[in-house]
Amino acid sequence: MSQETENTTEERGAAKRVLGVLDGSFLTRDNMLNNIPFLLFMFGIGIFYIGNSHFGEGTIIGMEKMNREIKELKSEFISTRSELMFASKQSEVAKAVAPMGIYESVVPPKKIVVKSKEHPEN
Repeated sequence: MSQETENTTEERGAAKRVLGVLDGSFLTRDNMLNNIPFLLFMFGIGIFYIGNSHFGEGTIIGMEKMNREIKELKSEFISTRSELMFASKQSEVAKAVAPMGIYESVVPPKKIVVKSKEHPEN
């Protein structure tokens, strides 16, 4: 029977402490000075939590900006590559150098064969 009384007394004490924290009455007691380290600790954790979430949001925003920039650069690369492929076609090169007086040769190239003394089979 004494154990049951002790358990109910402990439960009531725990309930009083929880209620004291919830309604704020623990701040008005004389032993509030004993709670100051705990309050400072909770304040520090709160500041750390706010700063950490701010840093995380900033990192996510930066990543989104980088992803957008990557997409833009990728599309620019593809369009530039297609323009280069078009401009480097033989017909386009011939059109571009025609005002300079350079034209395509209509005579096919000739192969020059040099017979060397070292290799008589050539």
